[in-house]
Amino acid sequence: MFSSVGWSRPRLLPDEGELRRAAGILNAGSKVAMIIGQGAANAESEVVEAAEMLGAGVAKALLGREVLPDDLPFVTGPISLLGSKASDNMIRGCDTLFMIGSSFPYAEWLPDEGQARGVEIDIDGRMIGIRYSMEAHLVGDAKQTLKALLPLLHRKEDRGWRKKIEKDVVDWNAICDKRAGQHFGKTINPEAVALELSPRLPDDVILTADSGSGTNWWARHLKLRKGMQASLSGTLATMGPGTPYAIAARFAHPDRPVIAFVGDGAFQMNGMSEMITVKRYLDRLSGPAPFIFCVFNNQDLNQVTWEQRAMAGDPKFPGSQDIPDVPYAKYAELIGLKGVYCDRPKKIGKALASDRPVVLEFKVDPEIAPIPPHIMKTQGKKTAKAAVRDPEGLGIAAKGARQKATELVEYVPGRHP
Repeated sequence: MFSSVGWSRPRLLPDEGELRRAAGILNAGSKVAMIIGQGAANAESEVVEAAEMLGAGVAKALLGREVLPDDLPFVTGPISLLGSKASDNMIRGCDTLFMIGSSFPYAEWLPDEGQARGVEIDIDGRMIGIRYSMEAHLVGDAKQTLKALLPLLHRKEDRGWRKKIEKDVVDWNAICDKRAGQHFGKTINPEAVALELSPRLPDDVILTADSGSGTNWWARHLKLRKGMQASLSGTLATMGPGTPYAIAARFAHPDRPVIAFVGDGAFQMNGMSEMITVKRYLDRLSGPAPFIFCVFNNQDLNQVTWEQRAMAGDPKFPGSQDIPDVPYAKYAELIGLKGVYCDRPKKIGKALASDRPVVLEFKVDPEIAPIPPHIMKTQGKKTAKAAVRDPEGLGIAAKGARQKATELVEYVPGRHP
């Protein structure tokens, strides 16, 4: 038995007949919506060219966040429960769905069955067509497949669909800004943390996130620019990976800034012990490039609390949901790291200027709801039912109404041409 050195990536392309079938479907559609995932990571220019040819908008599954920068006017941002209204409007209005390199599993956030024709590119044939009824199944590498497909596509001359998508993106960004600008007492609106941090992100930053309510703000309010990278537990959606992902990223790229978004529940689970790992390798993990763990301290397993309200109609049960108020910034100082406690978002600058790893603690409001792009009838009823008996019922009702009102202002009758 021998072990040889070297490996070359195979060139995986779909059948030529299937390529022609896919082109025919995409050319026939007048309202094309694209969804991209991590499988499109090396195909940025091809995805952009396809979107331009088809007059399409592009929504991004969370693991596909880094494929395209968010400053492209046709990029609608995240999709699903924590997605954007621009993405939701596009999906609900499309007549053709084009998925590239994504196993996005939430069928309720895809077009209704029979609404749209479908084309999908995926390198794994086992994943083709399992999320939506597709007519063309392109098994192959995203970049190579798009290169073969692009010469077969016709440019859409009617750009009305694209213009609507771009207008929806502008409106959605305004809604996010207004929601983040609302303040309710002494604790910080968690949306404001992400909004304040977004324009300050270094150009080559690596972003990680844990699973929790903070993931909503990470997905909606942090705008990725070209050269940035981002990841989270997208296929498992489990608590705990945000901190070790960040540490691994720093080991792999010691000269690049790394910033993690972590809830206090996940930080208590394994984040605090991983700070000892950071201390152990402080000489390798320190440096001029920022290395920051943003901890959202709301003393609540917040995402689960909201899921119980919306999915089960149950009020918050403090016995399972409340968690201790731990001084995370002080803990960081205790073990030799830098700790910054924030009672207002603008203190972020202190963390970005540090040459040591930083625990950046924010005291945030647990009553800010992660409002979905559209509220499904059953979820709305269950949330209202839960609020009647919820210990935080008055707070979540008042704050939720103000947050939702920002959306209504953007979409008043007659506002759109």
